[in-house]
Amino acid sequence: VQLQASGGGLVQAGGSLRLSCAASGRTFSSYTMGWFRQAPGKEREFVAAVSWSGGSTYYADSVKSRFTISRDNAENTVYLQMNSLKPEDTAVYYCAARHGLVEISTRALYDYWGQGTQVTVSS
Repeated sequence: VQLQASGGGLVQAGGSLRLSCAASGRTFSSYTMGWFRQAPGKEREFVAAVSWSGGSTYYADSVKSRFTISRDNAENTVYLQMNSLKPEDTAVYYCAARHGLVEISTRALYDYWGQGTQVTVSS
């Protein structure tokens, strides 16, 4: 599966952005989809994930209650709605795909990655 992330940009603290990740391939609905982010000089970290059906969602503590992950299997797209953004949310955001739900936040278990989209939050 090929992934294309979009929707990043520059926003003031407290603002919102919605990221999209469009996937190619007929088997999109069989994949667990995740979002990760990487700030300059830091490791890539887990942000959120959603099960193949959309019925289960998972979040990093740092974004819980502010971010919402969702998917539209008919459109082969996964979304990340980001509200109440903070300067510490500044990073390149990547979407990723894998099968299964074990160790959902483990980066190495994701098989496919998009190219990343920059999110910058100004204070």
